Amino acid sequence: MISPLWRRFQLLLSAIVFVPNLLGAEALTNSRPNIVVILTDDQGYGDLSCHGNPVLKTPNLDRLHREGARFADFTVSPTCSPTRSALLTGRHEFKNGVTHTIAERERLRLDALTLPQVLKAAGYTTGIFGKWHLGDEDAYLPNRRGFDEVFIHGAGGIGQSYAGSCGDAPGNTYFNPAIWHNDKFVKTSGYCTDLFFGEATRWIDQVKEKPSQPFLAWIATNAPHGPLQVRPEDEARYKGKVSADEAKFYGMIANIDDRVGDLLTYLEKTGLERNTLVIFMNDNGGTVGVQRFNAGMRGAKGTVWRGGTRGAAFWRWKGRIEPHTIEATAAHIDLFPTLAAIAGAKTDAKIGAQVEGRSLIEPLEKVAKESYVWPERTLVSHFGRWPKGQAAAGKYATCCLRQGSWTLVQPTTSVQPTTSVRPNWQLYDLATDPGQQKNLASQMPEKVKELAKAYDQWWESVVPNLVNEEAIGPKENPFKERYWRQFGKP
Repeated sequence: MISPLWRRFQLLLSAIVFVPNLLGAEALTNSRPNIVVILTDDQGYGDLSCHGNPVLKTPNLDRLHREGARFADFTVSPTCSPTRSALLTGRHEFKNGVTHTIAERERLRLDALTLPQVLKAAGYTTGIFGKWHLGDEDAYLPNRRGFDEVFIHGAGGIGQSYAGSCGDAPGNTYFNPAIWHNDKFVKTSGYCTDLFFGEATRWIDQVKEKPSQPFLAWIATNAPHGPLQVRPEDEARYKGKVSADEAKFYGMIANIDDRVGDLLTYLEKTGLERNTLVIFMNDNGGTVGVQRFNAGMRGAKGTVWRGGTRGAAFWRWKGRIEPHTIEATAAHIDLFPTLAAIAGAKTDAKIGAQVEGRSLIEPLEKVAKESYVWPERTLVSHFGRWPKGQAAAGKYATCCLRQGSWTLVQPTTSVQPTTSVRPNWQLYDLATDPGQQKNLASQMPEKVKELAKAYDQWWESVVPNLVNEEAIGPKENPFKERYWRQFGKP
């Protein structure tokens, strides 16, 4: 059965098709550009010079911000696997079974339909370069989830290893890592970020020879996530200007910025720029960088304050998307329906039942000076990560419901001992208090009650989808076993 939300989405697409584009150019729906998505790991909203960082310089990311549509109010999850699963499916991470970043709870449920699968059905070729982090066992790997080309590390980061299914190849560091390339490991030479962008560019150079088959290149860096392994020349840019950790962290971001610049130059020189949509995003709130600058926000990665869930989202397609700022509340779940519509993908009942996000085509096509109606929406952020088997007790642990400018926040990281214990909700109005400093809960109990009811209803919709909570992982990391089969166990 098609969901009411999906019906509204379809009606919106129809309106866009038949109403002249307000930019005077062709409409975005069914425009079928090449698509490049750049997704960084643990780079916060404030870790960009275009967002006011007083030390860090990111000229190429600033260029994407300046030359495209930028979302001023874009929500992601508090941690990485959850955001990635929402981006690729168009629905909240918990409904994908993703409630953690390890312990089999990072695995994207096998019946989920992914963005690359939908784009492939629409005639695209697809490639992923860098971080996957949605399951390392065979059935969960990206080549089974719609990606034609795969060049990834394991686990949530290069060199990470946890009990069960989540772990990278043994001995890996950010320098010269062993990378899983389609169906075998390749031993690389170079720094991880350079490798991911370089391989993506080489792949694009091959597939661009088929103009009738556009491409999706998903470039997901594991930088600047710790450990802070950085090229010396990049660390030197900030050494002595900030703390030692900040110098490494900022150096890793500067390296990403350089590679983005190389990519933009490549697209321009090859003529691909005129038909390529480039999207830049970060996956969750910041870490090391928030010590210096957090754009006036409270909290960081792992929290449900805005500092933990506000993301950057720059959409640049020169000549087709006019540079402007979009104030409408958007979220990670919106990427899937938007790119599906842009690619001209067909919709069906399964997609309609799965997708919770809304198409962003209308605000992308309209410039800031023009007004448009953006219906109020409800978004929920939750840290998850409750102890195994204690989902019910984790219902109110570190969660937030957003409706309009209102945010209902339960900031504690502790798991309640029983489901009968009620949360100590806090209430903030982002319109007047973007830094979330003035708790209005005692002054507005009815608003708290209203939003709390909405949260309880949301939770009830989530519970049947927590499919990974009792999962038992393998005795050894799959990436290690594959590596040992190929090269021998020491």
